[in-house]
Amino acid sequence: MKVAIEELSKVEIITKEAKVAELVKGFGKFGITGMTIYSAKGCGVQMGTREYEVEKNEEPLLLSKQVVMVVLPTAEVDSFLEYVEKELYTGHIGDGKIFVTPVTNAIRVRTGEEGMEALKEGALD
Repeated sequence: MKVAIEELSKVEIITKEAKVAELVKGFGKFGITGMTIYSAKGCGVQMGTREYEVEKNEEPLLLSKQVVMVVLPTAEVDSFLEYVEKELYTGHIGDGKIFVTPVTNAIRVRTGEEGMEALKEGALD
C-alpha cells in the first residue's frame, strides 16, 4: 500500500560563489539534510554587464555562478525563500535568481522510500 505523498517543491538558487557557504549554514532550520551545489556560467538581463561598467554589453558575457538545489515541503517554501532572499540581498546587480518548481515525487533508489521519507535520513542497513 502506497503512502500519500506530501507536496514537495524544488528550489534552485543561482548566486555568486562567495555567498554559498553562508547561505547553506542556515538550511538545517528548515529540515534540509541534503542539497546539490554545482558551478554554472550565465548572465541575466544585463548580459553580464557589471554594475560599475558604463555601457551595457552588446554580447552576453557569461559570469561564474553557483547553483544550490534543494527539495523541501511546499508548505515551508515561503519561509525558506524569505531566508534566502535576506541572505543574498545586497541591492546590487548580480544578487541572483531563485526558481521554484513543483516536485511530483522523490524516490530513494536503495530503499524504495518515496516523498519526504526519501529525503530524510534513513536506515544505514
